[in-house]
Amino acid sequence: MGETQTDEALIARVQRGEKGAFDVLVLKYQHRIVKLVGRYVRNPADALDVAQEVFIKAYRALGNFRGESAFYTWLYRIAINTAKNHLAARGRRPKEVDLTGPDGEPLAIDDLQADDETPEKVMLVAEIKATILRTMAALPEDLRTAITLREIDGMSYEEIATAMDCPIGTVRSRIFRAREALDAQLKPLLEQ
Repeated sequence: MGETQTDEALIARVQRGEKGAFDVLVLKYQHRIVKLVGRYVRNPADALDVAQEVFIKAYRALGNFRGESAFYTWLYRIAINTAKNHLAARGRRPKEVDLTGPDGEPLAIDDLQADDETPEKVMLVAEIKATILRTMAALPEDLRTAITLREIDGMSYEEIATAMDCPIGTVRSRIFRAREALDAQLKPLLEQ
């Protein structure tokens, strides 16, 4: 039974009144949601509170879940909106983006480091990382979200379009523009 089929079966059980089935969904997705929320809400305690709020909202709205998208895509959208609402209520904006992959591992930029690390190479890798962080932080939120969903979370263009509630062409454009901005900042470093 695939992940989508398992989620659909659990959702059907919850919709029939079996509350324990929702616990399984929470256990399955809680770490991904906490990590996602943590990209917006930098305080770990607040991120946990917001993640809990996400699951409460999802539970209350599960009766209206139509299955037009994958459960995680639907939950992801709730998480993004809840995190943004939390920040708006606090009067803050996200300033940084976590550059770890979906499994919690650092992005492949570390692969630039080999066993023969010279001081120059270590400095270059550190400068590349800093440039990526700085460039990502400077991107408009819609571009930053689109590129993060694609490159870090590994979502498909269709899933991103659903999560961001925009046409797939807009997603492609945002990702292209974000990549252009990153390329423009990284090109001088990589030519060294």
